[in-house]
Amino acid sequence: MPGPLLETLRGTNVSKRPIWLMRQAGRYLPEYRALRAEKGGFLELVYDSEAAAEITIQPLKRFGFDGAILFSDILIVPYAMGQDLKFLAGEGPHLSPKLADAALETLEAVPERLSPIYETVRRVKANLSPEVTMLGFAGSPWTVATYMVAGEGSRDQHVTREYAYRDPQAFQAIVDSIIAVTVEYLSGQVEAGAEALQLFDSWAGSLSPSQYERWVIAPNAAIAAEMKRRHPLAPLIGFPKGSGEKLSAYARETGVDAIGVDETIDPLWAAKTLPEGMPVQGNLDPLLLLSGGEELDRQARYVLDAFAERPHVFNLGHGIGQTTPITNVERLIEVVRAWGN
Repeated sequence: MPGPLLETLRGTNVSKRPIWLMRQAGRYLPEYRALRAEKGGFLELVYDSEAAAEITIQPLKRFGFDGAILFSDILIVPYAMGQDLKFLAGEGPHLSPKLADAALETLEAVPERLSPIYETVRRVKANLSPEVTMLGFAGSPWTVATYMVAGEGSRDQHVTREYAYRDPQAFQAIVDSIIAVTVEYLSGQVEAGAEALQLFDSWAGSLSPSQYERWVIAPNAAIAAEMKRRHPLAPLIGFPKGSGEKLSAYARETGVDAIGVDETIDPLWAAKTLPEGMPVQGNLDPLLLLSGGEELDRQARYVLDAFAERPHVFNLGHGIGQTTPITNVERLIEVVRAWGN
């Protein structure tokens, strides 16, 4: 019998809303900070399957969420494709060589870099209650490509957007390579025990309409089609942050099973506009969870009420902030659990 999260993602409008939070395993938890201090840097934690499994399970022990989201990073895919990956204190991730300066063909794939992630999934799944859903994930091709081309994150993805306009054939080759590795990576996660998957397209909102069609919708549709062929029982959540009115086209055209809605979208608009019966996930502003108080309660109920007529997974519009008080998370869970009573 699937748990409430998996049941919802498969299209059932369950009365008790399942809840998990993006970045629920992370720096706001004292137990995470303690383990990281003991083990070392972020990438070292990701590649220590025992520690990564413990981190994945930490928020479930504390809060009783309905889903466990794999502790890893979207840049594991370019790392497996042959780029070097470092997380620098105060600067974030850096990939080298950056593909703005080096040809894709110069990279030598290291597929064994994916294996420890599968071991983390196996370890977590072995320790989950049957009603808790194991969630795997990957970055969507556009977002992953922005890091591969520029070598680091940026506010407007200007280097990669210009590269895609200037040499669309070369950029298409990068995206196609990411698609191929991502399909294998997600398949490996399912084979290791993941029951549902999420594609994070954190930088989807930076693109013009024509670029959005080519670099967001088409690649995600290719991944969704192949995953549906290989693993039809593992629902795929698409989360194209910042898509605005383009979210409707993404939901209709990519073939994902559920759609993640960020905090900039009015949930009433989403409830009316997205395909009928399609499961939705979201979309409380993470800053509301940071600030807390009665407004947190009111806005959480607004989201719940807006999506009352369709399958809905309660979540944030993006990741939980590292300074979020634990008491606010506890309060949010109380509101979600009490809704509908």
